[in-house]
Amino acid sequence: MFPTIRPRRLRRTAAIRNLVREATLAPSDLILPMFFSEALDAPRPVATMPGVSQLPVSAAAEQARLAKKLGLGGVILFGLPKQKDPNGEASCDPNGPVPLAVRAMKEAAPELLVMTDTCVDEYTDHGHCGILKKDARGDMVVDNDATLDILARSAVAQARAGADVVAPSDMMDGRVGAIREALDAEGFSDVAILSYAVKYASSFYGPFRDAADCAPQFGDRTGYQMDPGNAREALRELFLDEEEGADMVMVKPALPYLDIVHRVREATALPLGAYNVSGEYAMIKAAAAAGMIDERRAALEALLSIRRAGADFILTYHAIDAAKWLGA
Repeated sequence: MFPTIRPRRLRRTAAIRNLVREATLAPSDLILPMFFSEALDAPRPVATMPGVSQLPVSAAAEQARLAKKLGLGGVILFGLPKQKDPNGEASCDPNGPVPLAVRAMKEAAPELLVMTDTCVDEYTDHGHCGILKKDARGDMVVDNDATLDILARSAVAQARAGADVVAPSDMMDGRVGAIREALDAEGFSDVAILSYAVKYASSFYGPFRDAADCAPQFGDRTGYQMDPGNAREALRELFLDEEEGADMVMVKPALPYLDIVHRVREATALPLGAYNVSGEYAMIKAAAAAGMIDERRAALEALLSIRRAGADFILTYHAIDAAKWLGA
């Protein structure tokens, strides 16, 4: 007796496979992270992230037109200031690298979705995501509540420059509510908040810290980023940010946490993003450079897996290449 049920019938041709594909990937699903420095006059390649550079603000308009031409879902901007201080006050500077880049991008490509990372780690001289204080034991720690004010002021400065979405990545308790209140008070009730609601203390951020010049000068970020062993905590963080007014939420990193992406997808009706972080990108680049894998196939497969897990959109350094591959 030969089987009458043959799943292979639906794999026979590309046309059939495309018709019945459950998860799809398009350039509009991808958000490109970009690093703008006010100290540069020309791009500076990031050694640990082949194909990625720190950019001068003067390159913002051209990058906006390219992202629009490729049909990307948008961009997210990170800033590198000339001067850093203990509190990260440069993050609130209306003439800082991110506000200037936002203005240039919106002028060059008004319809391009421009997101801004809202955090102070790139702006503090100690590299942590908040204002420091000594705790009762005499140890230096991030002061959660004192940090909320500067995050809110930074978000307002980004919104005033024209950002469509602000994205707090600091993992301070209560920051979504503080940012929402500040934006509304300044007349920016239409600016959306993409919360890094579920952000783990991951080893996969290493190359990013080179790109953003934000490695902690002491200790690490385990005191405010999530423990990689926790899954139920992800839902708690999600629900808190929903209650505080997040419009979208994100899981970071993506590939080692696809189970978390799926759990969050099942638990919320909010749009869900996932960050295909620098270490994930660098691993594929390194393996491809060594001739171990085909970069195009591996990158697209990895991105598709993130969509299959439930992400509506993906922040990825492969965005430009992937958009070209998908359009080929």
